Amino acid sequence: MATLMIDGKNVEVEGERNLLEVIRKAGIDLPTFCYHSELSVYGACRLCLVEVEGRGIQAACSTPAEAGMKVRTVTEELREMRKITVELLLANHDQRCPTCPKTRSCQLQELARRLGVTSVRFKDVHKNDPMDDSSHSLIRDPSKCVLCGDCVRFCAEIQGVGAIDFAHRGHATVVQPAYGMGLADVECINCGQCASVCPTGAILPKSEVEKVWKDLGNPKKKVVVQMAPAVRVAIGEMFGIEPGSALTGKVVAALKSMGFAAVYDTSFGADLTVVEEAEEFIRRKTGNGVLPQLTSCCPGWVKYAEQYLPEMLGHLSSCRSPQQMLGSLAKEVLPAQWGMARQDVVMVSIMPCTAKKFEAKRPEFGVGGNPDVDHVLTTQELARMMEEAGIRLDRLEPESFDLPMGFKTGAGVIFGNSGGVSEAVLRYAAEKITGQTLKNPDFLEVRGEAGTRLARYTLSGIELHVAVVHGLKNARELVAKVKAGEVKADLIEVMACPGGCIGGAGQPTARIPSELRRKRTKDLYAADKTLELHKSQENEFIKGYYRQTLGDVGGPTAHRLLHTHYSPRRRTDTGEMVLMTPAHPKQKVTAKVCVGTGCFLRNSREILHSLMEHVEENVLQDEVEIRASFCHEHCERGPTVEIGGKLLYRCTSQQAIETIEAERARQTQTSKTSK
Repeated sequence: MATLMIDGKNVEVEGERNLLEVIRKAGIDLPTFCYHSELSVYGACRLCLVEVEGRGIQAACSTPAEAGMKVRTVTEELREMRKITVELLLANHDQRCPTCPKTRSCQLQELARRLGVTSVRFKDVHKNDPMDDSSHSLIRDPSKCVLCGDCVRFCAEIQGVGAIDFAHRGHATVVQPAYGMGLADVECINCGQCASVCPTGAILPKSEVEKVWKDLGNPKKKVVVQMAPAVRVAIGEMFGIEPGSALTGKVVAALKSMGFAAVYDTSFGADLTVVEEAEEFIRRKTGNGVLPQLTSCCPGWVKYAEQYLPEMLGHLSSCRSPQQMLGSLAKEVLPAQWGMARQDVVMVSIMPCTAKKFEAKRPEFGVGGNPDVDHVLTTQELARMMEEAGIRLDRLEPESFDLPMGFKTGAGVIFGNSGGVSEAVLRYAAEKITGQTLKNPDFLEVRGEAGTRLARYTLSGIELHVAVVHGLKNARELVAKVKAGEVKADLIEVMACPGGCIGGAGQPTARIPSELRRKRTKDLYAADKTLELHKSQENEFIKGYYRQTLGDVGGPTAHRLLHTHYSPRRRTDTGEMVLMTPAHPKQKVTAKVCVGTGCFLRNSREILHSLMEHVEENVLQDEVEIRASFCHEHCERGPTVEIGGKLLYRCTSQQAIETIEAERARQTQTSKTSK
């Protein structure tokens, strides 16, 4: 085993990717902004500099660990270089730190404190760039960006979306969505993982705290709340309390003390989802329906499928998510019970996920303009509300969820883990298909940390192939393999966030998120074990609602309240963006390149870049205008380019350039003739 020396101590190399990981294994917390163990190495912040004997100063994150190395992590020169780096960042940063929502977990503040930065010796060059609050889920503040690139790499490498990227060069470099548009106007799926990895307050979950406080203070409103299982195993991290299911009762007590009229469990909605989704799956499997069935609980995944996989929407379960099922049912029954108008019953949900904010605002999920879920708070927002109310979570006496929508089984609880939806559906399907009581409810094969997992079961001669995937890049690759016949799957569970809901962007952030995700996952499975019931079909209150309100499973009333439909979605709603336009036009040839979903997937971006390069190389800036358009409504024939009013289908870069030159020649000839 290779050995190297770090600050005079011998340390063994055991497969670490780089010198930084070896140093951290040795117990030295070397500072860094841009390093994330689950992303590619970027090496931009230069904070992890070390001195390697014989090689000088090196970036530890991009230096392989080699046997015999002698490394020093702290010297006077290294300390000064790190301080200068942080001071330069602060000089180009919005320093209104006390009012920043990220102040408790801001890595820039933490590093400034750790490195002894008490003043900034450089001129303030910070610009107050406008905030982007177009999204329902996220707020982007460019003034606080340190250009670490973590958000860019996560969006591209883990989610396969690329909704945000670097733009411009040198001092003008920024991180932004395509063409400087808002997050709501591009292909962002609202998963919020960019905010989760952001070391400062440049990207944050969009807060709805003030709206909730306002409704709680309105005597004409009755405000109820539902809480997801992943929240209760993470909320303690915000207060330095060991997380776990033991906090559930304390959080319920806190919510009641804040004025919520009733506190329900989203796991009840998950039990409801299991019944509807499992029955849908059984009908498809035994009745020659459309397979594989794709789960629809994750709103980030649903939006991704609408944008990138429209041909697979028929495979998507029509079931609403647990949040929306519970919200719909509550708004159906509570107004009549309480003698109130629907709009005076306010449903708040507390979720680990920022995409749930977007989901609650979808027009499909409401009646007459009144949403089924009025406000969505993240785990972080709940913690802030508790602090604002002066609540000491550790000193509260536990209280119970309110019945009937506060009762759940273990199947509903494990929904928060990747693989939990599949396991809950299997617990239902196994009994329904075999006609026998399931003695052991555990389906361990669908559990685990791998991004893609496959399992096969045989029930009464019926073979079921189940796939579990988290991270949308993994999902797209799996779907491609299924379509190609390389992987067989009857049921595919997809979660956008690593680890499932327990790794949602609304959860407390961490330097090493994998360790916390592992702990949260373990706690949810433990909570399942402590409950008396482990299968959704055993929930008597679910059965009661079917008898009293919903009717038959999958029937007309159940379908109206618990199901929905999905349609292909444009990656952006913006019509056109002007990228190059003549300042002093001699003549004008306009080229419009469609970068909508269908054309984008067929490499229209390369055509766009080729045209811009052609214009620059041939000094045609005063003759050619280039626009990015976002739909010519000919997706199946893309990439589509319009030049001089002429549509070119299945266009290539060379064809587009030749057409521009032909149009220029035509206009020149027309001009000469007219003279």
